[in-house]
Amino acid sequence: MKEEGFAAAVQPEVQEASAPVVPKEYRFYFGLLVTCFALWGLLNNMTDNLVPSFAKIFMIKAVDSSLVQVAFYGAYAVLALPAAFIIKRYSYRVGVLVGLGFYMIGAFGYIPAAILQSYNLFLVSIFVLAGGLSVLETTCNPFVLSLGDESTSVRRLNFAQAFNPLGSMAGLFLAKYVILSHLNPATLEDRLAMTPEQLTAVRDVELFWVCVPYVGLILIAFIIWCAFFRSKLNDKDAGEEITVREALSRLIHLPRYTFGVVTQFFYVGVQIAVWTWTIKYAMANLHVIEAEAANFYIYSIFLFIGCRWICTWLMKYITPAKMMAVFALGGILCCLGTIYLPIDVSIYCLIGISGCMSLMFPTIYGIALRGLGAEVKFGAAGLIMAILGGAIITPIMGALVDNSTLAFLVGGFTPEQTAIRSAFYLPVLCFAVVLAYSLAFRNVKD
Repeated sequence: MKEEGFAAAVQPEVQEASAPVVPKEYRFYFGLLVTCFALWGLLNNMTDNLVPSFAKIFMIKAVDSSLVQVAFYGAYAVLALPAAFIIKRYSYRVGVLVGLGFYMIGAFGYIPAAILQSYNLFLVSIFVLAGGLSVLETTCNPFVLSLGDESTSVRRLNFAQAFNPLGSMAGLFLAKYVILSHLNPATLEDRLAMTPEQLTAVRDVELFWVCVPYVGLILIAFIIWCAFFRSKLNDKDAGEEITVREALSRLIHLPRYTFGVVTQFFYVGVQIAVWTWTIKYAMANLHVIEAEAANFYIYSIFLFIGCRWICTWLMKYITPAKMMAVFALGGILCCLGTIYLPIDVSIYCLIGISGCMSLMFPTIYGIALRGLGAEVKFGAAGLIMAILGGAIITPIMGALVDNSTLAFLVGGFTPEQTAIRSAFYLPVLCFAVVLAYSLAFRNVKD
């Protein structure tokens, strides 16, 4: 596979119709890879709901429960570059096997974590599981591109990526109806009043249902693992040889790439932080329980998916960077509405933030990698490592909520409402970085 094929794969364009999108001999493996796309989308969104769940189950502060995101997205940062080396040294097939293997080991770790009721063991298991997803995500995109003619590679990848948001929706419903709906309605005060035996019994039930979806998906992962283990697909990521030092030297001296990595860090940070604290925002302002508050998270994801499809179509007529600048400004305005407007309007602003975020990840990704040559694999790994933003921005926002640090900027609401509302100044800052990047490279056609 040529390097230019991977760099161009982030933006739809007219393809030749002569070659099949997925050749017959690759359709079985393509179907398995599509399942991987859905799998990491499902797990990403389901994990967001573990933050409020663990806060309630283990009776810990928001900043401590957000360590779930530190473990999850921190693993993405740690394993992305090793995944690039695995692809280069061995093959895409080995990358898939390693990624699925890490996922299964991490998911199995949920069982002793639940039995021992250990939050720290859950964090370790989440890190291992997410490490597998990082390897998968770094591997599967170029793997899909290699399964057929280069002239249809973009359509093939877009088709595979269409299953990622479907997995995200499945993750939301699993979280809502399997995890959140089985949380005991007892408040923190109620739990503090329980005897140790009563509290242990309540936690046993809650942690059992936390484990069910993660452990249940092991069977699907194992089937895919066996299929790839027995397959004879062993194509390496061929291309110009380049050392890590050479690649980094080229990338560091390309402002569009280095600023892109920084921007991706802040974008992923704002996405994960906003989605993580959506449920808490709804609970604090609407006085509803977790399962009901999760509905607003679901509405946000629906809007996110819809806007992504619309934006993809609009990019035929509008330069992506200019469109992203408009959406970044919209994100800032929605955040300010979430902070200051009455609840009957601010809740819609909260949902609207997701619509503004919809085009940002692939657009930043595309602009940063535009025109790269042999260094594109390491450049792509750097952008995956920028997902670390979700592990850093989210707990910072949690600390703002816990400490009401910016509460002096907001008035007219209860202390609990003021704490969560004022924390949305951090997303304003993140969107400002995206806006600056959009304007700096507004004429780059991805």
